[in-house]
Amino acid sequence: MGGLPNARLTHVGLFVRDIEKMKGFYSRMLGMAVTDSGPFMGRQLAFLSRDPEEHHQLVMVQDPARAALATSVNQISFRLDDLESLRVYYRFLAEEKVKALEGRNHGNSWSLYFFDPEGNKIELYVPTPWHVSQPWRAPLDLTQPAEAIIEETKAHIDQNPTARPMSEWSDAFRVRLGQ
Repeated sequence: MGGLPNARLTHVGLFVRDIEKMKGFYSRMLGMAVTDSGPFMGRQLAFLSRDPEEHHQLVMVQDPARAALATSVNQISFRLDDLESLRVYYRFLAEEKVKALEGRNHGNSWSLYFFDPEGNKIELYVPTPWHVSQPWRAPLDLTQPAEAIIEETKAHIDQNPTARPMSEWSDAFRVRLGQ
């Protein structure tokens, strides 16, 4: 893999049934802005972003031919800057009564999961300073202060033989990638 140029994941495309409802949800719940929208070849498209360097991080396509099909997306993940931001989102989403709001501690990240109006799972997450072999998870109570969450996570991972500082894991992975 080391000889390949860097390929960054920058956007995801979703087939949607109700594009107006979905644009409203992603704008209201995740602060995304519609950058462009309009019809194309019998479909309605909308492009949304939160990054001024990316025209779109999410493209939605309402296609009448796919209206009856279920989504095949496992999840769409958004990285936040810090644990306090995750706690703020938790309070906001709880007040908005989003579907299936659940905090999860993965050891290497603190995550918050919920569903959009069409059943696509969304994850908001913050990396921790540790690596823990995945899959691994414990409950995450985002009503606790950040310091308590950090202490609880450290206590969990101290018992896990795969735990190590994320910097060590990253260095080893760079070697695997030939970087």
